[in-house]
Amino acid sequence: MRRKAKHYTLEFKQKAVELSYAKVSVAQVCENLDILPAVLYRWRKEQKNYGKNSFPGRGNPKMTDEQKEIARLKKQLKEAELERDILKKAIGIPACRLAGFPRATRKIQVHKTASYEISC
Repeated sequence: MRRKAKHYTLEFKQKAVELSYAKVSVAQVCENLDILPAVLYRWRKEQKNYGKNSFPGRGNPKMTDEQKEIARLKKQLKEAELERDILKKAIGIPACRLAGFPRATRKIQVHKTASYEISC
């Protein structure tokens, strides 16, 4: 029969890691807290590798500060590229007025999810 997965809070994990370094025996800490030694060793490793960014929660990736900054900058770059593409396509719009064409509405597909209607 399979054991039901237990979910521990951030504070519990942090205290368990602190206790494991403070006490003499990891096995004793695991017995007192009713957790498996492998789990505590995994938490210690995660705490060592990610520091304050460890234990982000279910479904959230563990990232260092540099990785978070890179993700933020990538998102900002994507938004700037989308704005640039909108402006590039909008530059061609006034040409229809100068050529003497009748007033028309033109739909511009900028991105897979974004399209705009521009009158000229």
